[in-house]
Amino acid sequence: MAREKLSSEAVAEALAGLDGWSLAKDGGSIARSFTFSDFSEAFAFMTRVALAAEKVDHHPDWSNVYNTVNVTLNTHDAGGLTALDFELARMMNRYFG
Repeated sequence: MAREKLSSEAVAEALAGLDGWSLAKDGGSIARSFTFSDFSEAFAFMTRVALAAEKVDHHPDWSNVYNTVNVTLNTHDAGGLTALDFELARMMNRYFG
C-alpha cells in the first residue's frame, strides 16, 4: 500500500465513505473511538487489529480505558495521511461491526 501523503481533497473524499471516523484536531490524522460492552471485548478487538497491523507494517496510535478504544491514524514517515491509514481504518470498522 502506498505511503505517499494524500492531498486534502483526497482525505476529504476518503473520509466521506468511512463511518465513524473524523479528521483529528491536528488536521494530519484521522480519529475514532470504539465502545464495547466490556474490557474483554475491547482487548479482543485490539489484539485482532494488532495482528493485522503487524502484517501490513502499519501501527495505530491508540489507548484503552475499560471498554473504550481511542484510535488515531497517520503515517509518520509520510508526514500525514496515506491510503494505508484509510485501509487500516476500514479494517477496524469491519472488525468492530
